[in-house]
Amino acid sequence: MCGPTPIPDAQAGWQTRSSGACSGACDQASDGEMLRRKEEYPFRKPNCQTVMSRPPRPAFTLAGARLGARLALPLLPGAMVFASAFGAAAAQKGLELWQTMAFSATVFAGASQMVALEVWQDPWTLSGLLVVTVLVATVNARMILMGAAIQPYMVGASRGQVAAVTFVLADANWLIGMRYHGEGGRDIGVVFGAGLMLWCGWVAATLPGHLAGAVVPDPERFGLDLVMPIFFAAMLVPMWKGARPAIPWAVAGSAALIAQALIPGYAFIIVGALAGAIAGAVIDDA
Repeated sequence: MCGPTPIPDAQAGWQTRSSGACSGACDQASDGEMLRRKEEYPFRKPNCQTVMSRPPRPAFTLAGARLGARLALPLLPGAMVFASAFGAAAAQKGLELWQTMAFSATVFAGASQMVALEVWQDPWTLSGLLVVTVLVATVNARMILMGAAIQPYMVGASRGQVAAVTFVLADANWLIGMRYHGEGGRDIGVVFGAGLMLWCGWVAATLPGHLAGAVVPDPERFGLDLVMPIFFAAMLVPMWKGARPAIPWAVAGSAALIAQALIPGYAFIIVGALAGAIAGAVIDDA
């Protein structure tokens, strides 16, 4: 067949080449011949056009998932306590057990679930639904930037793999994955395994929390609210690459603190994320 020949390329992942004889044959082919070829091969790209091959799929292995699960183990106790507290709060709000379990299994976002409970209504009104939607979207807006940051490592992955990773994507396994990839790892199963471990613990711990009504009514009293920040701080230490790359971190944190003091609600999350992203872009361009 006349047409370009795909050639592997280390940078672009593909390139094409057409021989002179091939090009001449295409030029000499009549319109009727080209139409006949199109009818015979309806799913084949027309000849003498650039053909792009898919980039190689990243690794998604069971070994990677196991590694991710092990890396997430230090976070599991704190996450399960938090989930138990959510289950207790949901029971106090009048949610039935199946509703609470479905809430944890499908949303899988502790801060958003707690925020939703704060404005929970029975019965719901249109304005109430709009309020909870905006609040939850605001709290989870950081997921947009987190997804964009991890996307380069998932180029070439199947839709099922991308769906699996993004469904269990949370702050903890995102940070685990970024550190793993920063050290040269290329198995996206690590992100999935860490997220799946946390998801299973989160859903499982919601059950006793709801049944007991109040397993840990006040996590701050026991200092359990510090488990997540301490873990994140410890994970960030190995990612230190000097003062200049850390500037966006400082900008994001400062902007979030100022916004929290001046603006009511959860807008400080968006403000901090945008400020850090802008600072990072300015530094990269400088």
